[in-house]
Amino acid sequence: MATPLTARSPWHVLTVTSLAVFAVLLDSLVLVVAFPDIERSFPAVSATALSWVLNAYTIIYGALLVPAGRLADRIGRRRTFLLGVTLFTTASVLCGLALSPGWLVALRMAQAAGGALLSPAALALTLAAFPPERRTLAVALNGAVGALAVVAGPPLGALIVQTVGWSGIFFLNLPIGLLALVVGWRVLAEWREPTTAWPDGLGVTLLIVGVGLLTGGLVQSEAWGWSSPAVLAMLAVGATVLGGFLRRAQRVAVPVLDLALFASGPFRRANLANTLFGVAFTAMFFGSVFFLTRIWGFSLVQAGLAITPGPLMVVLGAPLAGRLASRWGHRRLLVVGGLLYAAGALVLLIGAGPTPQFLVRWLPAMVLTGLGVALIIPLLSGAAVQGLSLAQLATGSSVVQALRQFASVLGVALTVLLLGDGVLTAVSFAPIFGLMLVGGLAVSAISAGLPQVVVPAREEGASAYEPVV
Repeated sequence: MATPLTARSPWHVLTVTSLAVFAVLLDSLVLVVAFPDIERSFPAVSATALSWVLNAYTIIYGALLVPAGRLADRIGRRRTFLLGVTLFTTASVLCGLALSPGWLVALRMAQAAGGALLSPAALALTLAAFPPERRTLAVALNGAVGALAVVAGPPLGALIVQTVGWSGIFFLNLPIGLLALVVGWRVLAEWREPTTAWPDGLGVTLLIVGVGLLTGGLVQSEAWGWSSPAVLAMLAVGATVLGGFLRRAQRVAVPVLDLALFASGPFRRANLANTLFGVAFTAMFFGSVFFLTRIWGFSLVQAGLAITPGPLMVVLGAPLAGRLASRWGHRRLLVVGGLLYAAGALVLLIGAGPTPQFLVRWLPAMVLTGLGVALIIPLLSGAAVQGLSLAQLATGSSVVQALRQFASVLGVALTVLLLGDGVLTAVSFAPIFGLMLVGGLAVSAISAGLPQVVVPAREEGASAYEPVV
């Protein structure tokens, strides 16, 4: 049952769910920095084999998000969240103790399963805790937490690796996870869908296999090449399996993914923009690291600090964006956000040359793109779930996050493809900056078709949380 504290304090819910989400996002970012140290710990293992420490997490996390959201609706969001935190934290500690690459990869898969369980449940618990007119603010603050992980990830990862080695990356999750468990046990109220039926088991299998094959094909395109028969086969079979999943979802009584979600025009539009922008955003993040280290000669730590102004704008701007969206609606701010992001990309496309010009070129571009992201990511998430019922929040949220995860994988693959295998010059990055420009303009164009919905304020003192036990 909900305690009085839970019923009165949506901010407590936001705090505990943000802690867990921060750990999941931070872990994926800092591990990229720690990867060279992992390679040194296992010199007999090839870099391609060790890359599965990163790739296995990405594939499992992306494949399980939607089934995890449906599971949260069925067995309870509080229960699923706490289970996910427990699994993620336990697997993190065991990852730090792993003595072989095989065990490390297997435990990373367990970590990914924990992250997939907690992520959609966390967002659904947060949205349910706030009244409708404050949900956009809640999503914006959730986006700011993600930006904070981006800000802290590279420098914190470098510091931990230099001090205690790569295992310290995983042990960092222990205090965060324990705090989220203790506080979450006290302040979270349970909510579950009022049905006794379980989601379609075959549908779950088809979704996991289909998304896993598609994501795996994209991830391995860098090592095997886009024309590799194995990559083409994985992509083709994955797409075929997903087609079978969609056909089955139309026929069974309790599908894994309720296709009625896509009957909502705003849900469709926001997710289309969300996917396209996810590709552009990831290409910017990885492309920036390559540009700063390969063209301007920055160290990895220096590159991380140079990228920091962008996420810092998100940390500062996302809460304000949420408040403004509650007053003005999503559409106007998303159109502006796309144009700001495109303007930052244009600065890089026109002016980023072989000579370092941090203050004149890079900093203005990071500020503009950061302000754009502050408007785009949280408000697209808010626009997607704005019209969903309380019963649809976990599944709808998981779709948003799964599409963003898939777009991230595609963004990395496209970055590698566009940069090619030759010697990199400043001109080599024009397609990356052009992709960013197109992504920003696409957000503005698609968002212009969203309804201009402004949620009326509730009466003072109205209860926001409606737990169902």
